[in-house]
Formats: sequence, C-alpha cells, structure tokens
Amino acid sequence: VQLQASGGGLVQAGGSLRLSCVASGSIFSMNVMNWYRQAPGKQRELVAGITSGGSTHYTDSVKGRFTISRDNAKNTLYLQMNSLKPEDTAAYYCNAKGLRSDYALDFDSWGQGTQVTVSS
Repeated sequence: VQLQASGGGLVQAGGSLRLSCVASGSIFSMNVMNWYRQAPGKQRELVAGITSGGSTHYTDSVKGRFTISRDNAKNTLYLQMNSLKPEDTAAYYCNAKGLRSDYALDFDSWGQGTQVTVSS
C-alpha cells in the first residue's frame, strides 16, 4: 500500500494550507489514518488522527486550528490547517493502518512527507 502526500508549501503566519494524502494498492480497509510532523532536531509527533468511523483526535497545540478528514471512496486523507504559526513548520507525513485485500495482512504505511514552512 502506497501513500502520496501533497499540499505543503510556504505560507505567512495566520495563513492556511490543505494537505492531501492518497492511498493506493491492495487496500481492503483503512482503520486509522494519521498525520504526523517532524521539525528539524525534534522527534516525530502525532498531529491528528481519524478512524474509519470518523472519530478524530488532535494534539493540543493544533486543536481549534487544524481539521482532519477523509474520503473513504477516494482513499484520501486531508488536513486543513488554519491560523498557521511559525512553530507549525515541519515535514508532514501521512500514515495509514489497515488490512490488505490480497493477502489479508495488516499494513502500516507512510507517505513521503510534504514540507510546511510558516514565516513570521
């Protein structure tokens, strides 16, 4: 299962960006989809996650500013980021956990990362 992330870029503080992540391959189901981020010199952190049923969770620093969503028909994950701050600058990675349709095995796949840079 492959994940392709896109939508990053350079934006001024207070601006918005929308990240997308398209999953492809032998997918039977995707139980959980997540967005992580990693800033230079820091550990990768979980930003937001969403289950197949639509339950969401967010790290405290993005609550009220970021919205995670998914389109199950398109196997696509989104992250709408509003009121961006310089401390949101990082490489953003999508992650999906689910069941393959070919060998009925679990998968845990990662996208390649998309860079978000917020200038002050």
